[in-house]
Amino acid sequence: MTSTSLKRRVTTKIVGQFGCPHGVPGRLVGWVMAHRASNQQRSLWVVSLLDVQPTDRVLEVGFGPGLAIAELARRASQGHVYGIDHSDATVRPTRKRNAAAIRAQRVTLLHTSVDRLPHFDMPLDAIVAVNSHGFWPHPTQQLSELRGLLRPGGRIVLASQPRCVGATADTTARAGRNLHDRLSQAGFTQARVETLPLAVLSGEVVDG
Repeated sequence: MTSTSLKRRVTTKIVGQFGCPHGVPGRLVGWVMAHRASNQQRSLWVVSLLDVQPTDRVLEVGFGPGLAIAELARRASQGHVYGIDHSDATVRPTRKRNAAAIRAQRVTLLHTSVDRLPHFDMPLDAIVAVNSHGFWPHPTQQLSELRGLLRPGGRIVLASQPRCVGATADTTARAGRNLHDRLSQAGFTQARVETLPLAVLSGEVVDG
């Protein structure tokens, strides 16, 4: 095996862990995601784009270490925050991190994937997904299904932070255009792109 192919295999495994953390390596990845300062800053910024109101019902798709969940719960103090993630390695520690809000029945965290969306008894006010969209099996279809969960005038924020080697502002711009195209295909309108100067990060905000 050449050094290039070995490096490619290692890179693939690492990326796979960030997409769906599992086992001992997955717990380590979850810890890194929870404690990295840039992740914390990014999560707070993304939540701020949603303009969450106290009574809002909000869903995060792929909540990872739960940084955004905690901020969403703080803002939706009289509403409810739902979170789904397909990685059991992240669900357990995130439930622990948000235990008080879960006990108060203000947060519900579910171990499921975006292609197996749970039933919600009422429409949602807002949806957010941070760095998870690229791992969805059928992104346009799933965005269309998420749109169906929103009330008229509801909001969705997709955030993507390109982490490829040599990523630049142009990489971020392309990521934003790709998100815009996907959202348009799924029936969303009134989109705008916001950029946070944190390495490279692009967020797409849509009022649906």
